[in-house]
Amino acid sequence: KLELFHSLWVTDFTINSKKYIFLDEMSNLNKTFNFIVQMHVYVMLYLCRHVFISQKAYQETETRPESSVYTEMRGVAMLEDSVQDTTEYVRPSEGGDVISTILRREVTHDQTQGTCAEHYSVANANCTQDSDCAKGEIDFDGHGQRTGRCIPYYNDTFKTCEIKSWCPIEEYAVVREPALEQAINFTVFIKNAIHFPKFKVLRGNIKPNKPKKLLRCHYHPKTNPYCPVFSLGFIAAQAREKFSELCRTGGIIGVFINWKCDFDSDPSKCIPTYSFRRLDMRKNLPSSGYYYRFAKYYHKDGVEYRTLIKAYGIRLDVIVHGHAGRFSLIPTIISTVTAMTSVGICSIICDWIMLTFIDKNEVFSEKKFDNKPSQPITTDLTLTSYGSTHSDLSDGVPL
Repeated sequence: KLELFHSLWVTDFTINSKKYIFLDEMSNLNKTFNFIVQMHVYVMLYLCRHVFISQKAYQETETRPESSVYTEMRGVAMLEDSVQDTTEYVRPSEGGDVISTILRREVTHDQTQGTCAEHYSVANANCTQDSDCAKGEIDFDGHGQRTGRCIPYYNDTFKTCEIKSWCPIEEYAVVREPALEQAINFTVFIKNAIHFPKFKVLRGNIKPNKPKKLLRCHYHPKTNPYCPVFSLGFIAAQAREKFSELCRTGGIIGVFINWKCDFDSDPSKCIPTYSFRRLDMRKNLPSSGYYYRFAKYYHKDGVEYRTLIKAYGIRLDVIVHGHAGRFSLIPTIISTVTAMTSVGICSIICDWIMLTFIDKNEVFSEKKFDNKPSQPITTDLTLTSYGSTHSDLSDGVPL
């Protein structure tokens, strides 16, 4: 009886142990299955959110719209005792996608055609005798053609080569005027119209029925989105630049008008946004800043004179970007197929993770690939022999 009881107890313990091991393996397989399902769900959620909602992959798009820009600057300022209006400081006067304003001037008055001393900073311009100056030579960094004479440099004791040019030269006779600091309150009106030919939609950044309001408003993204009027101080601040530094060296600022339109909804909800960024080099380089020269000509006593002006200012480059989209069946099908393909790739990645890094990977491998050796199929073949009352006649055996 004791032996029988011991044998039954051992048998029951073995069965329970195998049952627990089987339940543990089933629990691991359930966890693995749940992990794979979660991975697929996450991928599908990512595709739905990023591809279809954020990127709007179900839409056909247009990124090269037709655009026109008109600009106008307004403001009046006092420079010492003189009044500066738009005719004095705005270039060009007709407006366009590029407009500049003069903030500081360096003026050389009463220049006339004649001969004078070359500036001493020009290469080989310093001399002690006439033979040091080659007649007819032109230095491209200089101011004119050399006459072959060596003369005193204006009222100084040293000498430089004489040149034929507009005299006196700029470096010697220039007068630096104070900056036009009141220009910080000047305003720039930027009118923009954009056309999306694919969708046959034309949009503008102002409302046509309220032109008088533009004379007294300033742009604000929430309260005045249809008032494209910006002060120079606002533009400099948005570009993270000091207005006083721009008055000293000048600068080029890009005005970016960004149209991002969803034509699945009302096209009137498509409103542009504006951003500003400095485009030229900020470092102390010869190419940094923004300046240009121009002259005003006049006659006195039958002689032609000119006033040479070197102008430092802000140049605004208006750059328009447009992107519009509308629902279309073809990109929707393409994006859906791509999403389904991505889910298939995800299953391969999940299998690789399970087979490489997860515990019980052998169990997973056996269940997925069925690694158990198959049993050979045996077929019993039974041959039944029946006797015959006939004999083979060829053997000469009688029947």
